[in-house]
Amino acid sequence: MKKLVYLLLFLTGAIAFQACNHEETYADKKKKQRAAISSYIADSSVKVISEEQFYAQDSTTDVSKNEWVLFNSSGVYMQIIRKGCGKKITSGETATVLVRFTERNLLTDTITLSNNNMYYGLFPDKMRVTCTSGTYSGSFVSGSSVMATAYGSTAVPTGWLVPFAFVKVGRPITESDEIAKVRLIVPAEKGQQSASQTTTPYLYDLTFERGR
Repeated sequence: MKKLVYLLLFLTGAIAFQACNHEETYADKKKKQRAAISSYIADSSVKVISEEQFYAQDSTTDVSKNEWVLFNSSGVYMQIIRKGCGKKITSGETATVLVRFTERNLLTDTITLSNNNMYYGLFPDKMRVTCTSGTYSGSFVSGSSVMATAYGSTAVPTGWLVPFAFVKVGRPITESDEIAKVRLIVPAEKGQQSASQTTTPYLYDLTFERGR
């Protein structure tokens, strides 16, 4: 009987040890994130350029070469497809920005959220963006945001704010005017609330237009 008890205790301990041993650590999740980003870059034939080259090119990315710039301090990758019309959000200014977006989970390669479709097409997310001495902050307008509703937070992902230093946010006046359009790879720590909790990187297609 004692032998049976000892055997059961041993098996229980072994199972518990095995479960702990297979528990995914934060380091494991970070490794998966890096692998997912690297996989997307390789599969999509992305040409990553340095910040130095980006600034030397007048803060542009050559879309014909599928160039993306990596900002080392944030880990955000950005491709500027269109710089936009109008003017930039300047220091001391708070602007209303209308955003249309598509969000793709790079771990699963699936679209997880979008307001850029028939259902939400007439209702872009609305956010207020403030520039303070070159630093941008932003919040979604409650009740006017798919992102805020989906993730339970009005905080704009930090990664979304990166483009505002480089693109113009205006409203088309002439037929040739186009609103700003960018693509971003946003690592978990610069993403929305769920991303940071699950260590998930996301790919975003975004357009910015000045609201009223």
